Amino acid sequence: MQEKRFLRLAMAFAVLCWIWAGLALSPAAADEPALGPVTHLPVPRFVSLKAAEGNVRRGPSLAHRIDWVFRHRDMPLRVTAEFGHWRRVEDNEGQGGWIYYTLLSGVRTVLVEDEKTVLRARPDDTAPEVATAEAGVIGRLDDCDGDWCRIVAGGEKGWVHRAALWGVDEAR
Repeated sequence: MQEKRFLRLAMAFAVLCWIWAGLALSPAAADEPALGPVTHLPVPRFVSLKAAEGNVRRGPSLAHRIDWVFRHRDMPLRVTAEFGHWRRVEDNEGQGGWIYYTLLSGVRTVLVEDEKTVLRARPDDTAPEVATAEAGVIGRLDDCDGDWCRIVAGGEKGWVHRAALWGVDEAR
């Protein structure tokens, strides 16, 4: 008897979740970005690693096990969730977990993903080359204009195709 009652409750809960998900994905809701419950900033969003080293934990507390240690200052990260002073982040490979908010910065950085990425003087394929960046270079994001983003990396400034970068979405 208890099993049937539990099964009915579980099914009712599943139906309610399904209905709620349908309402959340309605066209009006899909146009508006989701906001984090703590910061009220868009989620997902990009940030960067402020510290030279940051422990990434399995859950949002010091009691949780450390799964990763990010070791590159200014590394771009995507915030996918918030809980108190903790942010769920992932890197360009989808690896991540929970990190304490003071280890993160709102300064926007990007990771060059394409080999031999050309930085140009203007957002135009025919513009003069300023420099070439290897895959893995981290640069500061300055501005984006359509399919191009202006970055500063290794003392050089230039425009790069957005598709060659990780750490910038379609909106910015």
